[in-house]
Amino acid sequence: MPPANDPPAALPLTLDLEDFKGDFSFDALFGDLVDELLPEFRADDAAGVPPPPPPLLGAAPPVFPAVDELLGLFKHSCKELVDLRRQIDKRLQNLKKEVATQDAKHRKTLGELEKGVDGLFDSFARLDSRISSVGQTAAKIGDHLQSAESQRETASQTIDLIKYLMEFNSTPGDLMELSPLFSDDSRVAEAASIAQKLRSFAEEDVGRHGVASAVGSANASRGLEVAVANLQEYCNELENRLLSRFDTASQRRELSTMAECAKILSQFNRGTSAMQHYVATRPMFIDVEIMNTDIQVVLGDDGPEADSSTIEEGLSILYKEIADTVRKEATTIMAVFPSPNEVMSILVQRVLEQRVTAILDKLLIRPSLASLPPIEEGGLLHYLRVLAVAYDKTKELAKELQSIGCGDLDIEGLTESIYVCHKDEYTEFEQASVRQLYQSKMAELRAEAKQQSDSTGSIGRAKGASATTSPQQLLSVTVVNEFVRWNEEAISRCTLLFSQPTTVATNVRSIFACLLDQVSQYLTEGLDRARESLNEAAVMRDKYGIGTSVSRRLAAAAASAAEAAAAQGESSFRSFMIAVQRCASSVAILQQYFSNTISRLLLPVDGAHPAACEDMGSAVSVVEAAAHKGLLQCIDTVMCEVERLLSSEQKATDYRSPDDGAAPDHRPTNACIRIVAYLSRVLEVAFSALEGLNKQSFLTELGNRLHKGLLNHWQKFTFSPSGGLRLKRDITEYGEFVRSFNAPSIDEKFELLGIMANVFIVAPESLASLFEGSPSIRKDALRFIQLRDDYKTAKIASMLNSIMSE
Repeated sequence: MPPANDPPAALPLTLDLEDFKGDFSFDALFGDLVDELLPEFRADDAAGVPPPPPPLLGAAPPVFPAVDELLGLFKHSCKELVDLRRQIDKRLQNLKKEVATQDAKHRKTLGELEKGVDGLFDSFARLDSRISSVGQTAAKIGDHLQSAESQRETASQTIDLIKYLMEFNSTPGDLMELSPLFSDDSRVAEAASIAQKLRSFAEEDVGRHGVASAVGSANASRGLEVAVANLQEYCNELENRLLSRFDTASQRRELSTMAECAKILSQFNRGTSAMQHYVATRPMFIDVEIMNTDIQVVLGDDGPEADSSTIEEGLSILYKEIADTVRKEATTIMAVFPSPNEVMSILVQRVLEQRVTAILDKLLIRPSLASLPPIEEGGLLHYLRVLAVAYDKTKELAKELQSIGCGDLDIEGLTESIYVCHKDEYTEFEQASVRQLYQSKMAELRAEAKQQSDSTGSIGRAKGASATTSPQQLLSVTVVNEFVRWNEEAISRCTLLFSQPTTVATNVRSIFACLLDQVSQYLTEGLDRARESLNEAAVMRDKYGIGTSVSRRLAAAAASAAEAAAAQGESSFRSFMIAVQRCASSVAILQQYFSNTISRLLLPVDGAHPAACEDMGSAVSVVEAAAHKGLLQCIDTVMCEVERLLSSEQKATDYRSPDDGAAPDHRPTNACIRIVAYLSRVLEVAFSALEGLNKQSFLTELGNRLHKGLLNHWQKFTFSPSGGLRLKRDITEYGEFVRSFNAPSIDEKFELLGIMANVFIVAPESLASLFEGSPSIRKDALRFIQLRDDYKTAKIASMLNSIMSE
């Protein structure tokens, strides 16, 4: 181990600046310093051998053998590091001085450059201003040159035009000396353009000088009239030549040639002649066979007798063929004409005005309202149905043509104009049609009734009986449904033909008024016929009335005839009730139709709906009035039969039996039984036929009449106490029956009758107590008390006088 004071120069390792560059690691540097001094540690680490054995006993262990060497190495290394730091600090100072010197030079250079750049910017600004000035000058020169060139070209063209104008102005009608331009087929477009310019100028000049001459100019020139005439002639000749070439190309389907000719012809009246010529030469407008086939397609095999459905199918086929033809023509027009929309407008207008109108003129032959077509041939309804079908299909065709293309054509207005003559008097025709249908139906019903009457009459005569026609056979809900169906069909046509709410409402109300008249008249006449049957039964009943003093044989015959009259009255009653029931059903159908169909068409117009409601109310009130008269006659019929039964079946012994002391008979009298049975039987149809207030009013009136009739009838009899009990039993029977009327006022009257019958049952001295409990029956009870069989013997009159005085 070297001594501790060995010089550092003797150490093996010297530090260098290069050791600290790059990826510097202190651990690596330290390892490099101590590796040579501590090789055993490096070898031990590498071999992995165990540490050396402990020293022998008695030997002192070394503390760290290489410590002095390491200490010297570390001191030497620290000295070198200090020297390196000094070197670095010196070099940094030198670098700072150099940087400061270079920075000063750089700042000086930048200042000089900024001055130079500012000078450059000034130079560029002056240059840009100069360039702009030069550009503006060049533009002005260019404008002048362009203007000069334009003036030169205009002057050259003007010279040429003047030359051409002089040629046209040379000799009237002489076109042989014109320039080759006007006869060269390859320069037709140029010739057409020049001719139009010359013509425009010449006509303007002639017009201007003509006005000057009119105001007194003596020197007005009139030298261009010849040019105008020659130019007109030439333009006509050129236009005809182009049209001829266009036709030839059209026949050959040379679309390019057609397009070229159409473009040139567009200079003549904007090409109107070419457009119209093309449309006019289409086969659909000039081929007679096509026009004759059209109506055959529409009418089909039925010919003039074709119905509306056949015509509808035929129009669909024909209009589809027309639309397909127009669609094909549209393809050619788009490829040929410069303004295809204008051509399509002319084509579609021609289709509607010529081809469609020709078909409609043959289909829609408007009949005369003064002489209607026979109903067997369809009547007015056939014309109206064909009108609706044709209008609907024509509207569909118009929409299809519009989708194909029709330019600025108002196709909807044009379509409407085709039908304007038919729509002007539409409402009158529709009203006349439903009236014609109504008259025809009524004639049919009368014929059926007459046939049935004749058949029934023959059978009746064969059996020795008279035959009458049942009124309900002439009054049917099915017929009213048919009226409504006619009207509904008419309303559907109205809404198809018209779209303005005001017009629709006016026409709908007029058509609906016809239905109101028809239903009102039909139902009223049906009710009147049913009333006639009631009248006939009443006459028959009066005819066979039984007198008071007739023979028994004659009375028996009269009774038999009265039974027959009663049977007829009952039958007439049933017939009228059925008629009333069908009237109610018919009115309900009418009201439902108004609510579902008519109302929605009238509501958009102020006042239309209330007015129609008022019209319907008036029509229904007429029917109700007829029904009311008949119901009163029905009550008369019932009451006459009740009175007949009371007269024939009620015996004096019913209420005053000779053996009054026997056990009382609690059964109703035979008259009561028959009357209740009769009323139950005859009113059965009334309960089902009448509804609501009509039923209540009828039964109330009948109950009042029955109550009054029974009172008058019972005043003809004398009652014993047992007879009073039987009377009370009759009143109970009548009361039980009238309770089915559901009329409280009638129930109350019959209850009071039952109480009043007690005047025949109680003892004379107990009569006063009856009035105390029911004072309301005093007046009628006083009359009935006089009918007691003991009225005189028991001196009841004096008792009544004392009661009344109290």
